[in-house]
Amino acid sequence: MVGLKPSEVPPTTAVKFLGAGTAACFADLLTFPLDTAKVRLQIQGENQTTQAAQRPQYRGVLGTILTMVRTEGPRSPYNGLVAGLQRQMSFASIRIGLYDSVKQFYTPKGADHSSITTRILAGCTTGAMAVSCAQPTDVVKVRFQASIPPRARSNRKYSGTMDAYRTIAREEGVRGLWKGTLPNITRNAIVNCAEMVTYDIIKEKLLDYHLLTDNFPCHFISAFGAGFCATVVASPVDVVKTRYMNSPPGQYHSPLDCMLKMVAHEGPTAFYKGFTPSFLRLGTWNVVMFVTYEQLKRAFMKVQMLRNLHSE
Repeated sequence: MVGLKPSEVPPTTAVKFLGAGTAACFADLLTFPLDTAKVRLQIQGENQTTQAAQRPQYRGVLGTILTMVRTEGPRSPYNGLVAGLQRQMSFASIRIGLYDSVKQFYTPKGADHSSITTRILAGCTTGAMAVSCAQPTDVVKVRFQASIPPRARSNRKYSGTMDAYRTIAREEGVRGLWKGTLPNITRNAIVNCAEMVTYDIIKEKLLDYHLLTDNFPCHFISAFGAGFCATVVASPVDVVKTRYMNSPPGQYHSPLDCMLKMVAHEGPTAFYKGFTPSFLRLGTWNVVMFVTYEQLKRAFMKVQMLRNLHSE
């Protein structure tokens, strides 16, 4: 037996909501440099005529991180971390924490199991809800990750996370904070379905066929499978989302225009730029998040049950 025992009482929606946000923040702390490397690799190749001479060339995940540390300092892989944690606390709480509740809402009364269609619908719903709430944090996170700060601190575009929100709203309007919402909803509907549905099904089958018990090995295998599926299906949309959200006003007319220009200038392989860091990041992130999430749900329910006992 690895970790806490499953609670006899199913976790409440509030426990899932808080547990998902906390677990996602912990996972982000561990994997954020991989996410920053992914963003740098994804935007490499755009604005070739104006910025190619100014930007360092990145090669691979480790090479990208080492180049950033060498040219921008040891803290650079964590550019945008504050916005990233703000994003996860609002974003993951909704898309992961509310998934079971929405799945139950869509499941017909009297059904023993939720169908794949029901699970996909639940994943799309919570993914879209999460993006609608957390999009400004994602825009700010990507801007920090993509930017190469000048040596002089006074020349930096944003002095901090809150200043970034204010500056974007002032220069691009409030709509600027929701830039790229459509590709992000598309991307996160796909990611959420791939992650939650894959994790749900793999875990269910492992338990149904008595291959594993409801503990760490089961959670680890389910989460790893979820991360791989999510990376394969979401990478093309993720690249378009990153480029569109990071672009200055007027560079692309729409996400579709961004996609067409990418294909015209760089070929279809551009959609899988940064695939390795994406998989390393999503795979690691899913394992850390789901394993932590399962343990936090059990810990929170244990605390809640102890409080109920003491209050009686």
